[in-house]
Amino acid sequence: EAGRGPLAGPVVAAAVVLPEGPPPIGLDDSKKLSPRRREELARCIRSVGRWAIAEASVEEIDRLNILQAAMLAMRRAVDALGMPGADVLVDGDRLPEGLRGQAVVKGDSTYACIAAASILAKVHRDRLMLRLAEEHPGYGFERHFGYPTPDHLEALRRLGPSPIHRRSFAPCRDALDRASATR
Repeated sequence: EAGRGPLAGPVVAAAVVLPEGPPPIGLDDSKKLSPRRREELARCIRSVGRWAIAEASVEEIDRLNILQAAMLAMRRAVDALGMPGADVLVDGDRLPEGLRGQAVVKGDSTYACIAAASILAKVHRDRLMLRLAEEHPGYGFERHFGYPTPDHLEALRRLGPSPIHRRSFAPCRDALDRASATR
């Protein structure tokens, strides 16, 4: 999945089934790859594998909490593959409820299919945040993709939260509290 740490935007998960044989060269944890390399690998993964991408919205994150929303996005991605009952490998220490398989800590460094899913999720979320940056100017989403950088926190203080900010996250909640206190 991608997007558990940001203050804004959905959390995104991907599920990938790669064909037998050697995986695409260069698969690795998406965070270790340059944006350009992630884009190249994403094209390759989409052309050789079976894949699905799903999201959990900001509203779902605020209602459920980020962990449960990430699990929901993962479940949606696996369901979208259309392979009911298949064993899955999930990056992390928890398997989403209702799925059969194994959770693997640092799985994107161990399993090609997890690395591939990580790349697709990251590329999808980054593209989405670039579009959202145009819809919500002034926050700098095109630079930090919603992560809590000093620039983002300053924009949040100055502008208040946008509709895509996660109100359950402390910096966004604090900005809302400040805005209502000044009214």
